[in-house]
Amino acid sequence: MGTAPFVVLMNGGRRTARTEEMKMTQYLMAVHGPAEPGEFGSYGSREEMEESFAETGAFNDRLKADGYWLFAGGLKEVSTATVVDGQGETPVVTDGPYLETKEALGGFWVIDVPDLDVALKLAAEASKACRGKVEVRPFDGLA
Repeated sequence: MGTAPFVVLMNGGRRTARTEEMKMTQYLMAVHGPAEPGEFGSYGSREEMEESFAETGAFNDRLKADGYWLFAGGLKEVSTATVVDGQGETPVVTDGPYLETKEALGGFWVIDVPDLDVALKLAAEASKACRGKVEVRPFDGLA
């Protein structure tokens, strides 16, 4: 008796059963940009911003179709951040980002792929689509 699939993926329109023997690794693909974005975020014009959004949407669709998508999201400006330090007896709440920096995390993807090579290939595609640098880091387990 073979291993029963625990997840069924869509790979380019084909249904593929992922078995427990197939080891996938989760990676964070983090997009960094200016901590103080301009009128059109990190883009030079409204047209460039809209093109990037369309290309990023198409990239997201490919991630989903290939079964790599777990989660993704964009973040508001760092000025909207709040830091909470609950290590003491009374939590300390501070407005603003944890670190003062010229660049900040602007958005991210969490992907599930066979290996680092696939993650790096996807990060290059993501970088081109969103027109930003993408940092790739493996998760050290998921809860």
